[in-house]
Amino acid sequence: MSHAPLRIAALTAAGLFVTLLVAIMIWVSADSARARPGPFEAKFSLIDDRGNTVDQTLFHKGPSLVYFGYTHCPEICPTTLFEVAGWLNQLGTEGKALNAYFFTVDPERDTKEVMHSYVTSITDRITGVTGDRKELQKVLDGWMIYASRSYGDDSDYHMNHTTSLLLIGADGRLKGMIPYGADNEEALAKIRSTLLKHG
Repeated sequence: MSHAPLRIAALTAAGLFVTLLVAIMIWVSADSARARPGPFEAKFSLIDDRGNTVDQTLFHKGPSLVYFGYTHCPEICPTTLFEVAGWLNQLGTEGKALNAYFFTVDPERDTKEVMHSYVTSITDRITGVTGDRKELQKVLDGWMIYASRSYGDDSDYHMNHTTSLLLIGADGRLKGMIPYGADNEEALAKIRSTLLKHG
C-alpha cells in the first residue's frame, strides 16, 4: 500500500509529460504549416530588365527558378546565377518550359539598365526584375525572403539576404528550394522532380 501513492504520482507525471509532448508536436506542426507559403497572392507592380511591367501573374506563367539577390554581390549571387544558366543549358529542350527570374533586393542601385547588363552577361534565359522598393517588399514578404543592409568600414553597403533558390510551380506555389552550393546533379534531379515531372 505504501507504494501506491508513488505509483500514482509517477503515472500522473508520465501522463502530463506525454500530454505536453503531444501539445508541442501539434504546435510545431501548425507553426510549420503557417510558415509554408501558399500560392502567391500579393499584388505588385515592378519592371523587368527590358522595361516590361511585371506583376503577380509572373508566378503563374509556368514553372520558375526564382532567386533574390543583387548585382553588387561579391560571390554568392553571380555563382548562383551561373549555376542556373548551367542547369538550363544541361536540361536543354527538357527544360524549355522553365522560367528563370532574378529579383533584386537592392533596387536603389539595381536599375533596369544595371539589371539588364548583369543578367545578359550570364545568359539570355534569366529575366532581371526591379522597381519600387515598396512594391518589391511585397514580393519579399510573400515568399518570406530575408534582406537587409549591412554597413562596413567604408561608406558602401552590402545586402544580407536569403541565398536559396526557389522552385515555384505554375500554380504559384513553392515546390522546393535549392540551397547555395548544392551539388549539380542533386540540383538537376530536384528541378526535374519538383518542376518538370508532369512535363
